[in-house]
Amino acid sequence: QVQLVESGGGLVQAGGSLRLSCLFSGDTGYISDMGWYRQAPGKERELAAVITSAGSANYADSVKGRFTISKDSAKNTLSLQMNSLKPEDTAVYYCNAESWRYGTPRDYWGPGTQVTVSS
Repeated sequence: QVQLVESGGGLVQAGGSLRLSCLFSGDTGYISDMGWYRQAPGKERELAAVITSAGSANYADSVKGRFTISKDSAKNTLSLQMNSLKPEDTAVYYCNAESWRYGTPRDYWGPGTQVTVSS
């Protein structure tokens, strides 16, 4: 089992910045990819950014150039630096971890943190 807890959400004006953190614990030795997903009201959950176990990062086109994902394995922390925020970035942001503990990929999710960007 892997436990994930997000923090750092809040209310910010357009153009501002926020930094999200995700503290992960439990059976972390089998984690491969980790990512940040988001879900806006009335919309499906979508990928914002992902980082592989090798440290390679990929971003949704909508956040590319504004968001930066990073992982500190020594501190068991996944972060998302969000700059130049737009009202359309308003969503609940979820931390995700993919674990291969049981031989097939299994996804774990945090409870989410709300990000609200005012215009």
